[in-house]
Amino acid sequence: MCGIIGITGHEDISAELINGLTVIQHRGQDAAGIVTLNGRFRMKKGQGHVSRVFRNFDPEAFQGKCGLGHVRYATMGSTLEVDAQPIAVNYPYGLAMVHNGNVINFQELRRRLYEDNMRLLDTSNDVALILYTFAAQLEKKDLKHLKVDDLFDVVSEVQDLVKGAYSALTIIANKGFLAFTDPYGIRPLVMGRKLTDQGVVYAFASETTVFDFLGYEMMRDLQPGEAVFIDNEMNVHSKILKQKKQAFCVFEYIYFAREDSVFHERLVASERVKMGKKLAKTFQEADIDPDIIIDVPNSAYFFASGLAEEVHVPYRRGLAKNRFVGRSFITPTQKERENVVKQKLNPIKDIIKDRKVAVVDDSIVRGTTSRHIIHLLREYGAAKVFFVSASPPIKFPCIYGIDMSVRKEMVASHYNDNEEIARVIGADAVIYQKLEDLQELYQDLPICDACFSGNYPTGITKEILDHIEQEKIGSDRN
Repeated sequence: MCGIIGITGHEDISAELINGLTVIQHRGQDAAGIVTLNGRFRMKKGQGHVSRVFRNFDPEAFQGKCGLGHVRYATMGSTLEVDAQPIAVNYPYGLAMVHNGNVINFQELRRRLYEDNMRLLDTSNDVALILYTFAAQLEKKDLKHLKVDDLFDVVSEVQDLVKGAYSALTIIANKGFLAFTDPYGIRPLVMGRKLTDQGVVYAFASETTVFDFLGYEMMRDLQPGEAVFIDNEMNVHSKILKQKKQAFCVFEYIYFAREDSVFHERLVASERVKMGKKLAKTFQEADIDPDIIIDVPNSAYFFASGLAEEVHVPYRRGLAKNRFVGRSFITPTQKERENVVKQKLNPIKDIIKDRKVAVVDDSIVRGTTSRHIIHLLREYGAAKVFFVSASPPIKFPCIYGIDMSVRKEMVASHYNDNEEIARVIGADAVIYQKLEDLQELYQDLPICDACFSGNYPTGITKEILDHIEQEKIGSDRN
């Protein structure tokens, strides 16, 4: 899971790219980068947060009317600078690309590119596979007389060859700007625009909050299997290419996206309140009697407030958060995750002491965060601690770009009984959202819930699962 931005129009956009990346910094902390086009590609990228990478940034050196930006959360490949995005090639055409997602047939594509085109990849980042596959298909076209339909044909071939989840943005030098999604629409991609004195400017991003911050009008979500091409005259061409049944990642609503973002006409904050209310029945069926309900800040606030309203138990803010510490879930290694959790949260003693506390979090994956929180609450005098997960038990690896690809790390994949999980993480009781209740909320928006159900929309083999798991284990060691 990463964050991407692309802008094309009639004014210099380098500063907007960087400002937009700061808004989606929560989607990736490993690396950041931009590329602009002004006669040639100008690129800057590096490890760490946007503020670090662009600390001494000179906008004059990156002028351009077309550009891409990326914040990286490494789920495939290393966290080294060589694997940061964007990436660019000059043959058969000047191309630059960013993407959000995860390619699952990495080995097959790499072998095909080597055997058919003698291309060796100098990166383990799967965006290179998408870009090189795109370039290989583009090479088959009449480049001197390249038409829009030719580009759509190329994207269609890429969608056939590249398996997994991806939303991709591409600059095609001297031709225009291209955005496309995988056939299932697993990863989000939204389109916006604004009118300036120089003319219209179009933008694409992982979340609508970018448009709010930069002053763009939200136009729409891209559909599964769709491609949008904006030519140099700012004409917009769009076409649905290889489309399957939609499978939008429900974890965007649960954890990843900012609460003020909107996907498919659903505000993330409102979705989390609905999930909290859905928890009420299971919560009331459990043999618990909490005095207060608290949240794990910040993503769990809306779950907790919705639950508290529904079950008529007072909501309180019981944990203070150090806002200068990053998100523990997307920290690349277990040791770093543990350190982040220790630095991030501190109980408010007068609220916790001598009370039976129901603490709500977005999910329980490895148990690192929940175990530490429960320990802290007991240290600060909580009489009992009940841990509530707004999502169902995570039992299966995510192969589409969220860092849940190693099954042995998932506490719910080893313990099916909630009482056992409660014992492992140190809680008096554990309550999960029921999968059928979550699915009921999305009857009109087909979702991917593979991490809960094991039903992968793209299909999967044991060989691919094993490869993805070993890739993740190897990158953690590095």
